[in-house]
Formats: sequence, structure tokens, C-alpha cells
Amino acid sequence: MAEVITDLGIQEILSQLGIEEVNNGASTGGKWFKTRGERIDSISPVDGRLIASVNSATEADYEAVILKAQEAFKEWRMIPAPKRGEIVRQLAERIRFYKEPLGKLVSYEMGKSLQEGLGEVQEMIDICDFAVGLSRQLYGLTMHSERPGHRMYEQYHPLGIVGIISAFNFPVAVWNWNTALAWVCGDVCVWKPSEKTPITAIACQQIAKEVFDANGVPEGVSSLVIGCAEIGKLMAEDTRVPLISATGSTRMGKSVGATVGARLGRSLLELGGNNAIIITPSAELKMVVPGAVFGAVGTAGQRCTSTRRLIIHEDLYDKVKESLVKAYGQLKIGNPLDQSNHVGPLIDQDAVKTYLEALDKAVAEGCNILVEGGVLTGAGYESGCYVKPAIVEAQNHMKIVQHETFAPILYIMKYSGGVENAIKLQNGVPQGLSSAIMTSSLKESEAFLSQAGSDCGIANVNIGTSGAEIGGAFGGEKETGGGRESGSDAWKVYMRRQTNTINYSDSLTLAQGIKFEL
Repeated sequence: MAEVITDLGIQEILSQLGIEEVNNGASTGGKWFKTRGERIDSISPVDGRLIASVNSATEADYEAVILKAQEAFKEWRMIPAPKRGEIVRQLAERIRFYKEPLGKLVSYEMGKSLQEGLGEVQEMIDICDFAVGLSRQLYGLTMHSERPGHRMYEQYHPLGIVGIISAFNFPVAVWNWNTALAWVCGDVCVWKPSEKTPITAIACQQIAKEVFDANGVPEGVSSLVIGCAEIGKLMAEDTRVPLISATGSTRMGKSVGATVGARLGRSLLELGGNNAIIITPSAELKMVVPGAVFGAVGTAGQRCTSTRRLIIHEDLYDKVKESLVKAYGQLKIGNPLDQSNHVGPLIDQDAVKTYLEALDKAVAEGCNILVEGGVLTGAGYESGCYVKPAIVEAQNHMKIVQHETFAPILYIMKYSGGVENAIKLQNGVPQGLSSAIMTSSLKESEAFLSQAGSDCGIANVNIGTSGAEIGGAFGGEKETGGGRESGSDAWKVYMRRQTNTINYSDSLTLAQGIKFEL
């Protein structure tokens, strides 16, 4: 499959996606703005070639987008939710139609494997399907009033503009996780994608435009603003944007959260992870090794749910270590569009630098490098973004282990005694996104899932840390930000709750039995 991009040509892929020209970085759905901001070059980490260049949006462009979004919201919110759901259903159908070229573009621009690129597009389809059903289930509750002749209930209303700040590692799915739910809830969306993956964002905007134009959806329901941190700052400070959904590093999230909080706005934060798998004496090794290896090296370690730590019981430690080293020796690193390869590139040279610095820090702290890392050079590695996945023997308290490095570095450590000691290590980091335990013991699995167990937003038994299903709410605790996206009742964050009381009697009765007579 390595020939896919070469034979097909990136320009043909863009043409298949309806993108005839790439240069403008802002859109309200109905039109593209002739932006004149700083030029952003999208360079593929696969081969180092320029995909396209985009002129980023200016502050004036941002202002025009927000004004159009405000106008669109007044009309969009009045369309019945099931009707909005029907439009999202049609969007899912168009994404199905474009799945192959969009998946290839994701793989080529971001550097993840073609299977993962197609899988990410499938997530978009799945969340749209989920949102269609949700459009008929935006339930409120009814409560008994203490006053006779009164009825109480609650209902949910759309918030308004939802600002979406997404990261490069899932350049299309996270946008759609937010938009599909926000749209059926009656909100409009303004998206600032990562400046490292602007072309996939343009493709998504173009696909949405096709569907929205066919249904007469008002311009401004789906808007795109491409730019660097300045655009994100404008969005976070803007009181006209009641909700900011931001995905990225903990450092970025703290800045966004503080800015939005200062204006008493809402933020949905999906930030860093430092995810661990606990391997107990009863674990099935045939499940442990593939789960740990994929979790650690999939997407070149650039998932927020990537496995960063293995906490292995001392009775199995040497056996697991030996199996891991053997498995790493079989990894194939190269063009992610070639499905025989297991590991693709890091996103850019800055990511490579961070990876190398992390390994140096590990050595400085006294860690043992079990499987050496390094940067690959030569034919097929011209982009300079291909690195070797590394395994490092470490202690959980070490500074480098406490920090999330967005790269394929796996720290392994041993524990002794009962599973509670492993859980203590698992929880002993600032982040709290995903976690897993490999065990055949019901007692150990239940302990891991109990109130005294994993402190993460995601806790798995006998599967890895990486990956999530649409039906469950996705997100984490502590420095991961506390947000929830995707399934379950995550839709509620996109709406405002209102409690209503109706008096259908002939008299006015005050609550708590208060008497007020004139």
C-alpha cells in the first residue's frame, strides 16, 4: 500500500474531497474568506513533502465568523431536534462516501497508519449515528412539587456557539465528536484545528458544506478558523462563545481553562494522559504483549490514551520483559500507508526533539534503556520524523515518568505484594485519563474498578489503555481536565439546564409554606 499516495497523488485526493484550491483559512460554510494572515505550510511527516499552504485567519476574519455564527444560531436553534438529527444523518452518509480519500488524507497529513486513518473516519460516522438517535432523546426530568396544583420539570436548551480547539493526533474525529452532538443539541460550532493538520480540517468543512447547502442550513452553523495560538486565545476570551471544547496538552488546557473560567464560561478539557497497564500474576501473556505493544507504539505513541507505563508483578517481570523486547525487535517502522508497517512517523521535528530529550532525561535520572531509541535515516525516512520505539526500565516517582512524552517511549517497572500496591503506582501520577489491568482474578479486577481503585476516567480489564468506543463517555480526571465527550450523557455539556414550575391552580402558593398577604 506504500504506493497509494504516490500513484493516486495528493492533488487527486484533494480533488476527490471537493477541494480544488487550498489557500484560505476561514469559512462560515457558505463561503471561504480570502484570509491574509501568516502562511501555514502543511508538511507530511510521511515523506517531508508539502501538501498545501493555507493563509491563516486574522482577528478581523475571526470577528466576521463569530458574527455569522451568532446570526445562524437564532435560526438553527428553532429547528426541531429530530430535524437537526436528520441533517447529521445525511452528514454520516457523505462521510461514508468519502471515507477512503479522507482516511488517506488523515494518514498522510498526520502520519498515522492507513488503518488508523480509516478507523478515525469511521469514528466520525459512528458519532453521527449516535447523535441521530440522541436527537430524539434530549430528555429532562419531571419532579413532584410541594405546592398543590403545581408541576415541576426541567428541560435543556442549546448554549449558542461552541468553540472547538482540536489537536493534530486525531485531526477529524474529535471535531466530529463535538459537532455531531452540538448540532443536534441546537448549537453552532466554530472550529480551530491544529495548525499542523489544516488540510484535513478544510476537507471536513467542505463535506459538511455539501450536506448543509443541500438542506438550506443557515451559513455559520459550521465554521472553520485556521490559525495559531492567537486564534485560540481570541476564542477562549470571547464571552460570545459560552463553551470551549479544547483537546491538547495539560499546559495548553490550564491556559484555556483559566482564561475561560475568568469570564465564567464553560470549558470541556481533554488533556494529557500517563496511562498504565497493571500486569498481575494471573494475567494471560498472550493478551498482555499485543495489548501493551499496540498501546505503546500505535500512532507512534501520539495518542492521549497511549500506554506510557507497564506496572508488572515481580513474579512475571522477567518473562514479560523478555517477551516485550522480542516483540519490539519485530516492529516494522516506515510509511504508514504501507499496511505491513507497524509504526509511522512523529508529527514533526519538534516532536522528534522532545522524544530525544526525554530519553536523555531518563538516562540522567538513572533509568536503564532496555530497547534503545533513536532517529531513523536513509531511504524511506527522508522526513526525519521516524524514530525507534524505546523501552525504559524506570521507577514511577522519577520526574520523566511523571511527565507525558508524546512519543513511543514505554516505561516498565515492577511491583510486589497485592494489587493494591500496583493501583497505588498506577494512580501516582498527575494525569488520570486511561488505565487497564490484565488479570484472571475477579477480586483483582473488582478492586481495580472499585472506589479505591483506578482514579482515571477510563478503566479497562483485560484490554489495553488505547482506544475507546463511541457509546461511552470519553475523558479523564486530575490534569486530564475532567471533561467528557462522545457517548453516554456527554451531550449535556452542550446545553443549559432550565427548571420550570407551572401553576395550574386558581391561587398563588409560595414555596416552603411562606405566607405573604397584602
